[in-house]
Amino acid sequence: MLPPRPDRRWTIAKQLGLDTAVVRFWGEEEWWTYESLLAARERFADHGLSLDVVEDRPPMEKTVLGLEGRDEEIETVKTLIRNMGRLDIPVYCWVWTENPVGVVRTSDSLPVRGDSLTTAYDHALLEKADDHPAAGITEDELWENLQYFLDEVVPVAEDAGVKMALHPDDPPVAELRGVPRIVNSVENYERILEMHESPNHGVTFCQGNFSAMGADVPETIRALGEKIHFVHFRDVEGHAEAFNETWHDEGQTDMRAAMDAYLDVGFDGPIRPDHVPRMLDEEDRSEAQSGYTDMGRLFAIGYIRGLLE
Repeated sequence: MLPPRPDRRWTIAKQLGLDTAVVRFWGEEEWWTYESLLAARERFADHGLSLDVVEDRPPMEKTVLGLEGRDEEIETVKTLIRNMGRLDIPVYCWVWTENPVGVVRTSDSLPVRGDSLTTAYDHALLEKADDHPAAGITEDELWENLQYFLDEVVPVAEDAGVKMALHPDDPPVAELRGVPRIVNSVENYERILEMHESPNHGVTFCQGNFSAMGADVPETIRALGEKIHFVHFRDVEGHAEAFNETWHDEGQTDMRAAMDAYLDVGFDGPIRPDHVPRMLDEEDRSEAQSGYTDMGRLFAIGYIRGLLE
């Protein structure tokens, strides 16, 4: 995952032999316009990288909560998807939570192998926090709002030739600060995919989240099959209410079996490492947030390449 403008991470990606990119726009204004996406795509192309995934989301809080103004938000998402189609950017990774950030952790400094530092989540600590301003919305309302969104947006994705890849709730708990979460189990994913059946409506298979759900990761890859449009190759120790990110070779998932499963179902889409520990001398690197520091991702990419070979 790279920023939309060249920096040292772009150089490292090229040195690793990578030729495709996943972009997040990190708070840039109206990045979903044709002009902004075109500029980003051409920057990547000028550096020998194909832009294959937009992993970001325009404001959608009103959409998730079913509030006045959601139609305007949905129009922005449609604009993004149409522009991606016009620019041949094939995959849109999105989330369905009340929080535009989506990912919640309670620690960013848990020591693991060799005193590297990883992120962790403890639901018991979040239960003591104040309720979110959206607390009180029901699970049924979230399902209704999601149906409304899918019926509006999936046909646009079909017309544009863009694959929508829904990322799990992270953490995949039933409720967070008084707000229900629904993208948190294999069963709910199956329900969501049936809500608007389309080859363009699919999954970001974030392995760490599926593992935290208690799913058998290789078995679930085979079950979802062609619905997997994008992969976050990562692992955890623990379960939905208490887990931490791990090194790619130390978690609870059989990563070789996962890779075999992707090959068995014919997956040929984008895949990236995710949520790596912070290593020696990376404590003060300001350009990378916890989980996205460079050295751990170097290890992860080498590990993925080894499994593929």
